[in-house]
Amino acid sequence: MHKLHISTQFDSGAIDVVRLERADDIQLRIRKDSAADFAQWFHFCLHGAAFQPVTLRFLNASESAYPKGWDGYQVVASYDRQEWTRIDTQFDGTEMTARLTPMAQAVYFAYFEPYSYEQHLDLLASAATSPWVTQQRLGSTVQGRDMTLLRITDEAGNTPPEQKRKVWMIARQHPGETMAEWFVEGFLERLLDADDAVARVLRDRCVFYVVPHMNPDGAVLGNLRTNAAGANLNREWAAPTAERSPEVLLVRQAMLDIGVDLNLDVHGDEGLPYNFVVGSEGTPGYSPRVAALEDAFKAAWAASCPDFQDRVNYGKTAPGQANMTLATHWIAQRFGCMAFTVEMPFKDNADLPDPLVGWSGERSKKLGASVLQPLLQWSA
Repeated sequence: MHKLHISTQFDSGAIDVVRLERADDIQLRIRKDSAADFAQWFHFCLHGAAFQPVTLRFLNASESAYPKGWDGYQVVASYDRQEWTRIDTQFDGTEMTARLTPMAQAVYFAYFEPYSYEQHLDLLASAATSPWVTQQRLGSTVQGRDMTLLRITDEAGNTPPEQKRKVWMIARQHPGETMAEWFVEGFLERLLDADDAVARVLRDRCVFYVVPHMNPDGAVLGNLRTNAAGANLNREWAAPTAERSPEVLLVRQAMLDIGVDLNLDVHGDEGLPYNFVVGSEGTPGYSPRVAALEDAFKAAWAASCPDFQDRVNYGKTAPGQANMTLATHWIAQRFGCMAFTVEMPFKDNADLPDPLVGWSGERSKKLGASVLQPLLQWSA
């Protein structure tokens, strides 16, 4: 019989092992972020349990950052790190239990389908081969990784440069929300498709500025919400610093230098099993013009993509009550533009559930591709 072992020494690996004597009673604790108290992300490999009924007990699930996120949630598992499926999972209000009988000696488990730093670099390299893409290094993260911006447009198009709309997309401010970079991958694949008519028109009308990964350090470290310095980047936009949040400082300065006509900040939500957006209502500059733009954008997206909806969301922020440290609120106020936080589920889309995979990387890619349709209507 193979000896049981759990490994986490790989990109985004994170779990604390309490007890590993029997496959049917593996006791674990969800680890906190490396420099902060958020505990929700996990990613590990179990060795030596092939053909044995495995029970994983997450003992501190109720003490995690978002305990309601475990209600209706299912752990994802994979043998090849390519295909991830959901497994039987229950939460009793105190601990979360997941069960599987592995068909191989090594099986990976994660909170959501991972998106590794190597995948991130591959995404940048692939996009940079396009004639419509210019890759720019903005600077360094806390740990010295590159902060990269992709500029995308058709310079030979019919729209004069000064008339082109400036569209920004940023993703993974919270590094454990890996669905956000899957979303960007799908968006880029479609936007750079030479045969896609919608993409062709958008490349002519707009200049896109895309930051696929705002928090590379936090992702590699296996954090849910924070960077290497312990900063929640989506609470740093009012006053970022080079020491604590250089990632925000660099991107924010690029926005100030270039300008913004629309921004999409892509995230994942632990609790709600739906895809939705959050606008900038509650900011001092919110106006009927911006509200009308938001309504039209949401209606166009919902009409063209059944995976998107606007019935279930966080609700409206009261006038003057917006948290101005958030990217969406700071950007909307500073540039007087439409800005959205895009939220996708860690669970599944309750409107179109898939019991095998739940919400997934591939479905996130499809949603990312679908946002070109409302962008087309907005840019007209």
